[in-house]
Amino acid sequence: MSDRRTTTRVDTPQEVRRQLIRKPSSFSTEAFGVISEKFARFMGTPRFLIWMSVFVAVWLAWNTFAPEPAQFDPRALNYTLLTLILSLQASYAAPLILLAQNRQDDRDRVALEQDRVQAERALADTEYLTREVAALRLALRDAATRDFIRSELRDLLEELEARRREDDAEADSDELTEPKPLAP
Repeated sequence: MSDRRTTTRVDTPQEVRRQLIRKPSSFSTEAFGVISEKFARFMGTPRFLIWMSVFVAVWLAWNTFAPEPAQFDPRALNYTLLTLILSLQASYAAPLILLAQNRQDDRDRVALEQDRVQAERALADTEYLTREVAALRLALRDAATRDFIRSELRDLLEELEARRREDDAEADSDELTEPKPLAP
């Protein structure tokens, strides 16, 4: 009983079993998937449906109206061979179509994940740029604008002109109040 517990424990490695049937080494699941997708796409075309309808119509016409020795699937046996062929086709078509759908789902899932990552990246970039624009706006509140500088320069120019006028007025008043020295 103790041997059984040690072999069924989860933390104990199991023996590696050899497969009874070996997979061929040249078998590519990707190639098989591509073939199944091509088959599924072909079965979904109007061309396939038309040719299949023509095939079934010819089959039924031949086995209904041809002389009895020429019929290979007589109506008396309810077209057993045709039923078998269509059942065989359906039994292969359904798994191949499901395989193609699964592969498409996988591609869609990968594309969705890539779109999600790209959207997250775009959102992060947008948020970063928004923060940068906000920081620039805050920095520009303290910065002097062109109009502000022009008004300050005008005020300084007016102040300089007023001082110059005052200096000129003082100089003129000094000239008038001081006696002029006489020439020798």
